[in-house]
Amino acid sequence: SEAMHRLMIDLPDRIETERLYLRPYRAGDGAWYFAAGQRNREHLARFEDDNAILCASNEHEAEILVRDLAADWVARKVFFMGIFDKNSDKFVGQIYIGVGNWDIPEFQIGYFADVDNEGKGYVSEAVTAVLDFLFEYFKAHRVSLETNEINDRSLRVAERCGFLREGLFRQNRKNPDGSFSNTLYYAILRSDWEAGK
Repeated sequence: SEAMHRLMIDLPDRIETERLYLRPYRAGDGAWYFAAGQRNREHLARFEDDNAILCASNEHEAEILVRDLAADWVARKVFFMGIFDKNSDKFVGQIYIGVGNWDIPEFQIGYFADVDNEGKGYVSEAVTAVLDFLFEYFKAHRVSLETNEINDRSLRVAERCGFLREGLFRQNRKNPDGSFSNTLYYAILRSDWEAGK
């Protein structure tokens, strides 16, 4: 049977976990998204200096950015979600989902915890929910991620969420201090996810 066209997949407008909810960005998010970017600038400089949240230099640009990301979500091109604390509605992190190949289907994910909300397990909780989302709604066969080998927090999230290490690219990242570091590649297959359920 022909795979459902990506534009015909009905997506939830929010994903809930025990402590969190995840939702796509929308018009009106620009002001707080810009503030979150400023707050996380130093935090992200080491491993994520190209993160979308750092791309805006003022609130107006941030508002254009969140509307752009909302349009990408509707077009099923790329999927950005904010992670929010259910009790306070505060932004605690971000999840990115990129499309590797709709025919497989394969997706890539990326994530970061807000600098004020690290070490609480929020990102692992969110990634677990996003994997369920990808395997259930998009019928994913494979979900992959890459991370700097020295980014211990990111490695722990990947392993805690059931990803298996598949490869190592040597010295393909140049650090701000001029040194080089390696990239680790992880993936989880549908069969791994089902086995872990």
